[in-house]
Amino acid sequence: MKTSSSKVINSALVLVICLVTGLIVAGQEKVKETIINKEALKEVVKLKNKEFCSSENWSSDDKQQYRELRESTVAAGGVIDVDAGRNGGISVKGENRSDVLVRACVQAWGETLDAAKAAVSSVRVSTAGAIRADGPEQSNYSVSFQILVPRNTDLRLKAHNGGISIGAVGGRIEFETVNGGVSLHQLSGDVHGRTTNGGVNVMLSGRSWEGSGLDVTTSNGGVNLTMPENYAANIETGTVNGGFSSDIAALNITTEDVKGAGWNNRAKQIKTAINGGGAPIRVATTNGGIRINSNTEKE
Repeated sequence: MKTSSSKVINSALVLVICLVTGLIVAGQEKVKETIINKEALKEVVKLKNKEFCSSENWSSDDKQQYRELRESTVAAGGVIDVDAGRNGGISVKGENRSDVLVRACVQAWGETLDAAKAAVSSVRVSTAGAIRADGPEQSNYSVSFQILVPRNTDLRLKAHNGGISIGAVGGRIEFETVNGGVSLHQLSGDVHGRTTNGGVNVMLSGRSWEGSGLDVTTSNGGVNLTMPENYAANIETGTVNGGFSSDIAALNITTEDVKGAGWNNRAKQIKTAINGGGAPIRVATTNGGIRINSNTEKE
């Protein structure tokens, strides 16, 4: 009887030990999984919050690169005039602020790290009058700008071999770039701009444009236009050489429009009032496709 009881007790102990061991292992795996998830989350947050001009300096067998962030604050008022020079992009963002924060990322390349640093130190960033950068002709350098401005600000932007991005700004805005893409979102006012070689991405918000309108073109590059389906405007868009597609029925090309040979090389143009019409919105390209996306924004 004792032997039988002992066997039962021993079996129960083995079962308990197995259960506890399983729970410990499961707990360890859970902790491990939690740690992995936290590390993954940290990486996501790190990438999401990556700062302007924060990329690591790099080097190759024959070149060394060095970059430097310079910041200055200037008074708001008048036109914010920015010239990024021969190599560099411009990003402008509107905020609830009363001054203008200018951040310049100056980078240069040289045969040695000291040579790259010397090239960076030779570049001058000026904020008196126009915001611009100047450096020796023989130096391999570029300057990109990130500028934070009051939401109601007039802009004049020029870049070469660099993109232009503008967000949350209302005013008279003029811009031009060569060899660079354009990204525009949450804008208002009177906006005119163009790029020679680069795509154009425009995101419209609200129910209509506030201001005189938008006119943006590219010679060689695709156009991506995103807008609410209930957006009221006079829309003009099109391409000479490129495809055309739209999620919004009122902004699509019908079967009758595309009859005949040579569809892929035939100009495709839309010029129409939607949802009662409104300010003129023109986004067009010569060589590139057109894509119109709807969103579910209701304001």
